[in-house]
Amino acid sequence: MSRIETIYPSDRVSLREVGLRDGLQLVKKFPSTEAKQRWVREEYAAGVRHFEVGSFLPAKTFPQFVDVRDVIGAVASLPGAHGIALALNERGVNEALESGVGEIASVVSATEEHSQANAHRSRESAIANVRRLCEMRDASSHKPLVNAAISMALGCSITGAVDPAEVLRLVDKCLEAGVDFVAIADTVGYAGPKQVAELSRAAVKLAGQKPICIHLHDTRGMGIANAAAALDEGVRILDGSLGGLGGCPFAPGATGNVVFEDLVFLCESKGFATGIDLEKLVSVRRILRDEMPNETLYGGVARAGLPCGTAAKPHPSRRFAASHPLPQGEADFREKRNTLNG
Repeated sequence: MSRIETIYPSDRVSLREVGLRDGLQLVKKFPSTEAKQRWVREEYAAGVRHFEVGSFLPAKTFPQFVDVRDVIGAVASLPGAHGIALALNERGVNEALESGVGEIASVVSATEEHSQANAHRSRESAIANVRRLCEMRDASSHKPLVNAAISMALGCSITGAVDPAEVLRLVDKCLEAGVDFVAIADTVGYAGPKQVAELSRAAVKLAGQKPICIHLHDTRGMGIANAAAALDEGVRILDGSLGGLGGCPFAPGATGNVVFEDLVFLCESKGFATGIDLEKLVSVRRILRDEMPNETLYGGVARAGLPCGTAAKPHPSRRFAASHPLPQGEADFREKRNTLNG
């Protein structure tokens, strides 16, 4: 069995917690290193196995990731856990290889305009960077997985619409460069289910034996619907963040990533066993509330609990407490419902 098949089995869904990296892009206060490590350990205890833990970028510009090695260490200490970190240049890749992280991610913008504005380089230069990353991985004694994320793949904050054929060209280029898989990112939450389904279907067919990941933002409330569309087209790796933490500097008002807890519930309700205990997962939100009290946390499962008698629950509990105070009307409704349900 290949290493990627071991880490991302093709016969099941793999859900990646990206809150520790993508989720911390816009927060006003950063969690402590100890809190990040507890976050990892407690999600692991709930059944989560894939963690995007930070970036190897200049600490002066991205101080929230100054402790990335410590968080990588926390993941590495847990049997079967898989850590992922972002690296965008040779210096970052060298640091990532030295850290022993299980996977290194790079980024290619779907549009030339965004690539120049965001990274000050062309898309072809970004692909050359991905190729160099793969070469460095191959020459290293440590051989992490490499993935390339196509950002703005379903809509660009500068150009608006994005040609799917151009996205598929970039996917093909990244696969040729030697990556283990490609992630398609709706970076600013522009997409709807039809668009996600069509691009996912084409990307899965193009990638063949290599998997496709979908990275969705919930800016316009379409995240879970889009995730369902991707699942229906054969995507088996999906990203989300606890409490929907995150956002994009290029999407004012974005509510962040797809809520991880709701993503688990979606997968279970569609018949995909995730191995994740939702009750335990929701309880981890208290770390975010304690460490970042001014950040808004989202999530339907955390707010309302699981439906009574649902077949999707991966644990015996029927319901669990909301993670934040409910509006009085809804609180009254839940009290009556719970009384009736015994």
